[in-house]
Amino acid sequence: MNKKTSGLSRLLKETITTYPVRSLVVVILILISAFANVYGSMFMRTLIDDYIQPLLRSDAVDYTPLLQALCKIAAIYLIGILCTYLYNRQCVTISLGTLKHTRDLLFTHMESLPIGYFDTHAHGDIMSIYTNDTDTLRQLLSMSIPQSISSLVTIVAVAISMIIMNVPMACVTFAMGALMIVTARLITKKSSVYFRNQQKDLGIVNGYIEEMMEGTKVIKVFNHESQSIEDFNELNEQLFQASANANKYANILMPILGNLGYVSLVINALIGSVLAIHNMAGLTLGTIAAFVQLNRSFNAPIGQISQQLNSIIMAGAGASRIYELLDEQPEVDQGQVTLVNMKQVDGQWQPCHENTGHWFWRHPRKDGVEYVELKGDVRFHDVTFGYTENKTVLHDISLFAKPGQKIAFVGATGAGKTTITNLINRFYDIQKGSITYDGIDVKLIKKADLRHSLGIVLQDVNLFTGTIMDNIRYGNLEATDQQCIQAAKLANAHDFIKHLEHGYQTVITGNGENLSQGQRQLLSIARAAVANPPVLILDEATSSIDTRTEKIVQDGMDKLMHGRTVFVIAHRLSTIRNSNAIMVLDNGRIIERGDHEELLKQKGTYYQLYTGAFELD
Repeated sequence: MNKKTSGLSRLLKETITTYPVRSLVVVILILISAFANVYGSMFMRTLIDDYIQPLLRSDAVDYTPLLQALCKIAAIYLIGILCTYLYNRQCVTISLGTLKHTRDLLFTHMESLPIGYFDTHAHGDIMSIYTNDTDTLRQLLSMSIPQSISSLVTIVAVAISMIIMNVPMACVTFAMGALMIVTARLITKKSSVYFRNQQKDLGIVNGYIEEMMEGTKVIKVFNHESQSIEDFNELNEQLFQASANANKYANILMPILGNLGYVSLVINALIGSVLAIHNMAGLTLGTIAAFVQLNRSFNAPIGQISQQLNSIIMAGAGASRIYELLDEQPEVDQGQVTLVNMKQVDGQWQPCHENTGHWFWRHPRKDGVEYVELKGDVRFHDVTFGYTENKTVLHDISLFAKPGQKIAFVGATGAGKTTITNLINRFYDIQKGSITYDGIDVKLIKKADLRHSLGIVLQDVNLFTGTIMDNIRYGNLEATDQQCIQAAKLANAHDFIKHLEHGYQTVITGNGENLSQGQRQLLSIARAAVANPPVLILDEATSSIDTRTEKIVQDGMDKLMHGRTVFVIAHRLSTIRNSNAIMVLDNGRIIERGDHEELLKQKGTYYQLYTGAFELD
């Protein structure tokens, strides 16, 4: 089974599992609607032979039986129309409910994926899965599948009816039907490739648009508008070609099938007339009229199914992309060590549910449970790591940070500074060596608990749509308003916040574009402060702000760093002079270590960086 079929099969299975009763009701209503349509076509023979022709030969005209017959067939058609309306209503509910369920699954699973997935996939392409690809499922479930089922039922019912009426004419209809199916298959085989390419190219275009929107300032600064437009036109042209080719074959399908259907109708009418004139096969005028009607009822569903095949192909491509994301492996987390609050009872530490501010690692062991106080002692032991197997980024890194110490990393871009902090968070797992946290291997600690004990302030601040209070509370969802305000004061953010029109209730949009870079950074520090972590990671936190603002931000960070184990990455060496230890990295190796004074005395790489002989890239 190929991926496209597998995706559709999984989708239909999940839909039926989620809506078993509604799905059954839809099938029943489709059957009733289809049989009502077929019965109406067959009733044409009875209407002509038993009601209309006797009236033409009778001297005393009585329309009562004819009216009763017409009322009967009208009632049957009305039932068919009602069933069609009801199953369409049900299909809308099923399709929209399935879309909601699918988006819920996508987002829930996406949140469990490792950082590496987002490093290797365009964000706009992922967004296209949520929008374009899921929308193809809506059309599939609300229209294509119900209409295809109805058409198949109609074809089977009409085929049986035609065989009962007249076998030779039925064989002619089947032969023409087979020709229509072969034609449709050839055309849809051509279009299917282009429809799949269309979905893929649509994701690429969306990814490019998002990338250009995020880099608007850079584009304008470097006057890159013309090149951006040229690149977009190239991608858009590729999408246009795929869409044009797909729809070219799709649009010629119905006219071809429609004309073949008319040919079938003419041939049947001709054969029926010849048989009736020569009084062969007992054909009557009513039989011929009914058969012509059945012929139309047989050919029309073939065209409808063929037309829906394009939607099914698109949905297959969309379902494939959806399940590719859902089948991505989530972060592996086999940790058993968790973070718990403790309080003293009769001089003994006991685990509790309330937030006491005293955190311990709960470490299950064979002979019971060991509680280890969370202090912030982080150590690397001969760590080797590479993002891919072919390229090693860190080589035999060994370092330690005792509780309350400030450790700084300096070095050129690509030296491995940020990689070290990513490994502390376990955004990636190492290939060799070990990392311990308060003497516990980080691989044994549940990732959520590990990251709960860490605070991060990055150079690129991410603020979310919501109030300033909400963004600060993001660091600790249980924090009170007063705790958030205290965190803002600690970070030196309170002064600028209170001067905003709505203070802490000021709504931030567009990643805080209405705030300065320094103000956004202060909010990031406040967010880390409200989390109150024992270990703090500062990654180029002041490199993109002016000197005056840097002093305010640095003061806020100094307050935040007090009493915590801190890892600092900085280009401005003046910000790390008071570090307990400074690690100088080059090509993934620690080439120098010591405090500021010791490294200056060595007159090595750090000395040259500090005195300006070298510059950091």
